[in-house]
Amino acid sequence: MKIFRHLYDWVLSWAETPYGAPVLGVLAFAEASFFPVPPDVLLMALALAMPWKSYRFALIASIGSVAGGALGYLIGWGLWDMVGSYFYQYVPGVSVAGFEQVGGLFEHYGFWIIFAAGFTPIPYKIFTIAAGVFSLNFPVFMLASLIGRGLRFYLVAAMFYYYGKPARKLIEKYFNLLSILLLIILIGGILLFNRA
Repeated sequence: MKIFRHLYDWVLSWAETPYGAPVLGVLAFAEASFFPVPPDVLLMALALAMPWKSYRFALIASIGSVAGGALGYLIGWGLWDMVGSYFYQYVPGVSVAGFEQVGGLFEHYGFWIIFAAGFTPIPYKIFTIAAGVFSLNFPVFMLASLIGRGLRFYLVAAMFYYYGKPARKLIEKYFNLLSILLLIILIGGILLFNRA
């Protein structure tokens, strides 16, 4: 936990430098395939310091994250035989059986799984790699990533753009819950539409 806290503080420290925006892009790229600290941390710090640039920061995070997701996909697609054992060993809470179960879901709900992982607090990197392992259609993967990650980062940016400092407390306290509720509402709407 101390290592994670040091990484978290290190990420936050970039907000106080002129390199915050490029580091946000690199962080979003890395987090989508292997890095443990989500880019939201730096996105929030930058947007809090410069709310008028919030949407620009969201764009940088979105592009970096989608590109990093493509790297995660390629890791799963081309390097899984070499890295699979490390994946199960070092990613907490992931088992072979659970991972295979996710593979079965990809066959029917691939777009929605990637969208959900991109939009909610579910660890996105696990699903970018899994998409490659189970050969999810790559254009579908990229589209779902772009929509899910874009919505997530632009929602954070909009809150800071319109509400400034009070948005930080709101996001830190309720963002995960709000993103899951929005996803449930979206899925419910789609299911109702398909039954109509």
